[in-house]
Amino acid sequence: MPPAEFTSYYGRPILKAPVWKWDIAAYLFTGGLAAGSSLLAAGGQLTGRPALRRAGRVTALAAIGASAYFLVHDLGRPDRFHHMLRVAKPTSPMSMGTWILTAYGPAAGVAAVAEAAPWLPERGVLGLGRRLLPPAGRAAGLLAAATAPALATYTGVLLADTAVPSWHEAYRQLPALFAGSALASGAGVGLLAAPGDQAGPARRMAVAGAALELWNAHRVETGLGLLSEPYRTGTPGRLLRAARALAVAGAVGALAGRRSRAVSAVSGAALLAASLALRFGVYHAGVASARDPKYTVVPQRERVRRRESRDVRGPGTGGGQGGPRPDFETPGP
Repeated sequence: MPPAEFTSYYGRPILKAPVWKWDIAAYLFTGGLAAGSSLLAAGGQLTGRPALRRAGRVTALAAIGASAYFLVHDLGRPDRFHHMLRVAKPTSPMSMGTWILTAYGPAAGVAAVAEAAPWLPERGVLGLGRRLLPPAGRAAGLLAAATAPALATYTGVLLADTAVPSWHEAYRQLPALFAGSALASGAGVGLLAAPGDQAGPARRMAVAGAALELWNAHRVETGLGLLSEPYRTGTPGRLLRAARALAVAGAVGALAGRRSRAVSAVSGAALLAASLALRFGVYHAGVASARDPKYTVVPQRERVRRRESRDVRGPGTGGGQGGPRPDFETPGP
């Protein structure tokens, strides 16, 4: 019998595509920006670069505030976020992400508010705040930086933990991809806001973040077999190609702009735009893979054929490290 071609019932999607709108793609960006900015601020704090520290802290607070808005807007009612704090479920990226946001937000807020201490009067109750805010800000800034890696990567774990084919298959790459994007966007803030003599750490952070982002984007676009296709075609492909070009331009500009504030600012803006395009590209690629039934059926049949082939050869003759990764049967978040 010739092998049957894949099909689905009247060509309809097998999976329900994510119902998220643009606000969740924006949430992916602002969460990474907040994480990268907190790491930048901590570096500025520890190396005595006040411009980097100030820019990172203020941007982190603005970005995490925007993240909270986008998340609550998607949930529909603010109390739904509160209800998720009733439990802590380590096996649920959504539950852990809620607690990460809850831990990170107040720390980022205190660190940013501490930047207002020099403008407070020296006497009275506000004078007490002028004395107490700087040490509280230093502690809060380091706490926010300690939480930032989890904030930067948990959204990648969250997407990969769904049944959406092109997200699920990229479970190894998405957390690292989002980490690199977060570092690059945080560096972009430093290149935009800090003078040249204080922007050294931001330049190094820009190169490291862009390299991590570009390498893992390449792995996503080429290393997933058929499921890499949505990352290369249509709207996702255009967005990810733009992200790649902007990341390269931003990294090169960061290195070349040591003596030019204008070049540094342009490279910083390019890194921020690259991170934004990357998050929207990954989002749209997942939606496209859920809508086309071939991205569900063909990989499933390939896995079945591999299992049958191993069964024919007998145990101990293949399968790599632990065999194929089992499919998740749970719907997307």
